[in-house]
Amino acid sequence: MRLLNKDLRLQDVTLMYLTVLATVVVLLVASYQAPAVHSRPALAYHIPLDPSGQMELSWNISYPTQEVYLELKVKELRHGVLLGMSDRGEPTNADLVLLWDDGHKSYFGDAWSDNEGRVMLDTQQDYELLETHQSTEGFFLLFKRPFSTCDPHDYIIEEGTVHILYAVLERPILSLRELNISRLQPGVQRVLLLRPDAPSPALPKDVLTLEVLAPDVIIPTQETTYWCHIYQLPPNMPKNHIVMYESVITPGNEAIVHHMEVFECSPQMETVPQFSGSCDSKMKPRKLNYCRHVLAAWAMGAEPFFYPADAGSPLGGEGSSRFLRLEVHYHNPLLLSGRRDSSGIRLWYTPSLRRFDAGIMELGLVYTPVMAIPPRQPSFQLTGYCTAKCTQTALPVGGIHIFASQLHTHLAGLGVRTVLVRGGREVEVVQEDKHFSTHYQIIRVLRKMVTVLPGDALVTKCSYNTEDRNKVTMGGFGIMEEMCVNYVHYYPRTQLELCKSHVDTDYLQKYFSLINRFQGRDSCSCPGTTVEEQFSSLSWDGFSGEVLNSLYLTSPISMHCNQSTAELFPGEWEHQEIPVVTAALQRAPYPCELSRRASSENNNPTEVKPDSSV
Repeated sequence: MRLLNKDLRLQDVTLMYLTVLATVVVLLVASYQAPAVHSRPALAYHIPLDPSGQMELSWNISYPTQEVYLELKVKELRHGVLLGMSDRGEPTNADLVLLWDDGHKSYFGDAWSDNEGRVMLDTQQDYELLETHQSTEGFFLLFKRPFSTCDPHDYIIEEGTVHILYAVLERPILSLRELNISRLQPGVQRVLLLRPDAPSPALPKDVLTLEVLAPDVIIPTQETTYWCHIYQLPPNMPKNHIVMYESVITPGNEAIVHHMEVFECSPQMETVPQFSGSCDSKMKPRKLNYCRHVLAAWAMGAEPFFYPADAGSPLGGEGSSRFLRLEVHYHNPLLLSGRRDSSGIRLWYTPSLRRFDAGIMELGLVYTPVMAIPPRQPSFQLTGYCTAKCTQTALPVGGIHIFASQLHTHLAGLGVRTVLVRGGREVEVVQEDKHFSTHYQIIRVLRKMVTVLPGDALVTKCSYNTEDRNKVTMGGFGIMEEMCVNYVHYYPRTQLELCKSHVDTDYLQKYFSLINRFQGRDSCSCPGTTVEEQFSSLSWDGFSGEVLNSLYLTSPISMHCNQSTAELFPGEWEHQEIPVVTAALQRAPYPCELSRRASSENNNPTEVKPDSSV
């Protein structure tokens, strides 16, 4: 393959445009001329793409220009490379950027795939090639594109998970019409492309480290493994503040260790059995289910997590647990055998306590089967509320400041959004991920801290897909059950640890009665009949699903406004009205939208003077 040489003679690089005019396909080849002078951007973020470590993506963001700079490194480039983005990592309907050759010349271009995976050049070329070079480390391709291009074939890069597609082209491509990305079986990687642009605070001089690591695990020869390991803190450890944490990855396993979390066990448990094995093992002690307080979370592509300069997460001391649970997700699609791993998370902590204890508050839905998702649903939404009454009761006068967030669902989750509501109006998005994946759950630092005042409400919405399920999916702890949670990290720490809701159970019983009558059955209100049994007995059709959706949108709720002791704050929390939102938050327009708007408003012909050049 004849690629661009080291002195960047980009005149060999051409762009292909395909247009169809009255059944005649016209091939346009235009020379690409790179800018004579450009400054190379610093690329702050890196992630391996494939499990074998042959491809790596680096990038950085320019928020003033709303552009992302991307550099793809390929150790062994054959006849080209493909990088793409799609809603959930599908090879169909994907936004693609391609470098390929036809056996003689090399080409670079913006492309897309249709609903069958066939690849076509985009008539609007939005990826700008900046640089290529070959070194002993491999081939490097640097380019950029706007967050949004206003091109219907282009993916909009937003805050939240981005599903990256990648593939190496093994043979020359004479015409892109012969390329079908589905047949290439591209790899998929998940990443947060958009990151906060504020510098991280400096670590204190007396900072110490504690490593919570897997104990030399032999990674199972299977695609997916969740490994659980119990770790004990030193006895009588005094109170410290965690101020930063980062991943510790065993060299060679960077593309297999997918994500990790450290949970603190319940302080009420004096002992927790030692365990190290699969989290799905029948031998796993039941007590491990009570090790759920998130202390740290990392996933591929995540940078070290820093706490604000005046806050830290308590570690040790009175009221905390000595027991931690490490959970490591191994993603081993190549079924590599014999790999040993001692990866984990390194906690950086200081005995010099900061001004504020950082706290974690759960928002969303209570883990209960009364919140259910019908089967065969392409998209079904559930909503959890933290009401104004709860924040008025539990928060200090100055409120709290949310600086980070961890979204959580199980396998059916599609998207999660938490928004702050003040006076009935949405005023700020706390966190949103339209392309959420349960396999990419990290604590995400907010680009801007969100202040929640007494009397504010927080609304968390989750969307789900159950098209591959024939039975109802109910809320619960099991992986085939569902959750809708946002663990928000904030300061100063308060006694409010959980602010969640579920539908009023009296109204749910009215739903069962209605559907049973409609389906010609007697409604059983026997004392021993559980909600699970009543849901499972229904025949799920369009009507039963629509009525359940209407119930969840309109019926009163039961609030769980819980203190850190798991007891309710004083007050009446049953039969509460759903918070009313009178005004939804509007997204700011992208630059391409503003330019299009300006063009449409200024469509008068331009005067051309005799001595002017066009």
